[in-house]
Amino acid sequence: MTAKELWNEFIEKTGTSDCEYDAWAFGVDADTLAQLVVNGEKTATASAYPLYAVDGDPLPKVGEYSVVLDSRDNAVCIVKTEKVTIVPFNEVTAEHAYKEGEGDKSLNYWRNVHQKVFTQWMDEAGLKFSTDMEVVCEEFSVVYKPIA
Repeated sequence: MTAKELWNEFIEKTGTSDCEYDAWAFGVDADTLAQLVVNGEKTATASAYPLYAVDGDPLPKVGEYSVVLDSRDNAVCIVKTEKVTIVPFNEVTAEHAYKEGEGDKSLNYWRNVHQKVFTQWMDEAGLKFSTDMEVVCEEFSVVYKPIA
């Protein structure tokens, strides 16, 4: 199912007014992370703040809808952004790491994985990772799953 097809189903089944939405896949292991969202284990994500300016992307906003895609651009669910905070990498909390639902859900695991991927992505953009670099921490809830 495409993002547009899932969005139209969501509008029809929930009576939600048709508004703008974004469609995206997680940057690393999109299938596993999308499944964690569908299962309710992943209710948060984080991204490197400096890359928003490089990519020309707007920051996420509370109340926005997103269609989560798998690695083949199939729509797996719709989420609504509930909270957005910007903090230095080294101040991301254990609570946020747990909500990301990855690995053993610990802050140590979160820091190891995210430092590697943020370093790679920052290098690709000609920037340098640092532990005091700002991170966009986003919390969301699943508001719709495809009808089986």
